[in-house]
Amino acid sequence: MTITERTKDGIAILELQGSILLGNGDTLLREHVSRLLAQGSRGVVFNLAGVPYVDSSGLGEIVRAMTSIKRAGGRLKLASPSRRLVDILNITKLSSILETYDTEEAAVASFQAAS
Repeated sequence: MTITERTKDGIAILELQGSILLGNGDTLLREHVSRLLAQGSRGVVFNLAGVPYVDSSGLGEIVRAMTSIKRAGGRLKLASPSRRLVDILNITKLSSILETYDTEEAAVASFQAAS
C-alpha cells in the first residue's frame, strides 16, 4: 500500500492506494496518523478510492486511527469507500461511528458544515 499525504482547506487528506491488510499498510497508516496528530492536524480524511480490499486487521487500524484522532480532539472521515467496505461497515455497525462520504470533496466540505 502507498499513502499520498496532502492538505485541502486545512484538512489533512491521506490518499490510500492498495489493500489495507495485516502486514501491508496497517503499520504505514498508523505512522501517518501519528505524524499528522503530532503536527497538530485535527481534521483528517482517508480517501479510499484506490483501496480494493480491507481485511479485519485493516478495519481495526481504521477504527484505531479514528479513536486516536478523536482523543486528540479531531475527526476522521472516509471518502470514496468501496461498496464492499460500506457493506462491512454496515454489517459490523461501524457505520454508526465512522463517517463516510461518496467523494473526497464532500468529506472535506463536511468539516466546514460542522463548524
